[in-house]
Amino acid sequence: MTRPHVLLSVAVSVDGYIDDASPERLRLSDSADFDRVDQVRADSDAILVGAQTLRSDNPRLLVDSADRRAARLASGKPEYPLKVTVSASGDLDPDLRFWHHGGGKLAYTTDAGAARLTDRLAGLAEVMSLGADLDFGMLLDDLGRRGIARLMVEGGTRVHTTFLAADLADELHLAVAPILVGDVAAPRFLAAADYPGAPHRRMRLADVTRVGDVAVLRYLPKANNADRRIG
Repeated sequence: MTRPHVLLSVAVSVDGYIDDASPERLRLSDSADFDRVDQVRADSDAILVGAQTLRSDNPRLLVDSADRRAARLASGKPEYPLKVTVSASGDLDPDLRFWHHGGGKLAYTTDAGAARLTDRLAGLAEVMSLGADLDFGMLLDDLGRRGIARLMVEGGTRVHTTFLAADLADELHLAVAPILVGDVAAPRFLAAADYPGAPHRRMRLADVTRVGDVAVLRYLPKANNADRRIG
């Protein structure tokens, strides 16, 4: 069994925030970068977001381009990637847009969370318990058994932090927007954690691309990529 390739995707301000503290979502990307993200989604077998992102942003999490969806179908894939979320508590509203758009949905949770979610999401999503606690390695093992080869992770802070702290991320797309937020109450890309090798292990910078007014940095975080030359 092979775990999926894990790609973390995030847009941040120059000072490292992923949103401001207002009720409305801060759009850090421009139209060109949103289109780039749509292509990354179309190239993925599954897209994962955390429960807090669902609650705060209420995203549909779709491939917007009809041409890209048609290309997926032509290649024998489902029209949309599998949509995945993670919630330890199981406190997820069945009215969220996530459940009512696109193709298949899968919610990973704990034994306690499954007791809340199984009936709540009946007919909307498959609910899968990872045991007494959330285990992201077990999550990846399960996705691998389901044939997911490429997983795109779109946040939020806790989810990105967990993948990097557990050394489970193969690739990081960091889109840096020319915006300053400067609000300590706003969410940041990552939280404090015991990151492997930090602060001395360097990620490998594989690519830098200008997309509209955004700089997209592609890093390879794992230790076996850190010392390789770009080429």
